[in-house]
Amino acid sequence: MSLRAYQQAATRAENPRELEYRLFGQVTRALMDASQAPEDDIAKRIDALDWNRRVWSAMATDCSLPENSLAPELRASIISLSLWVGRHSSAVMRKEEDFEPLIDINRTIMQGLAGRVEGG
Repeated sequence: MSLRAYQQAATRAENPRELEYRLFGQVTRALMDASQAPEDDIAKRIDALDWNRRVWSAMATDCSLPENSLAPELRASIISLSLWVGRHSSAVMRKEEDFEPLIDINRTIMQGLAGRVEGG
C-alpha cells in the first residue's frame, strides 16, 4: 500500500476529535520549529503563524454557527482565544512577542482533545 493510500485510510478512520488533535499537533510542531528558526527565516515564521491563525479562525467560525453543539460558554471562550491568537501572532511577526504562549495554548487545547478522544 502506498503512503498516500495509507494516509487517506488513516484520515477516514479518525473521528473529528482525533482529526482536530492531529491538526493541532501538526500546527504546534510548525510553531515550535519556527520559534527555533533563524530570525532571518521570515517565511518559516510567517507560514507557521499564518497556519495557526487560520486554524483558530476556522474554529471560531465553527463556534459561531448556531448548529454548533458545544456549550455557549465554551464557544465564546474559543472565539475569544481565536481573537487573542490573531493579535499575538501579529505581535510575534513584529518581533514584539515570542511564540511560546501560542504553543502553550495549542498544547492546552490538545490536552482537552486528548481527554475527549480517550474518554469517548
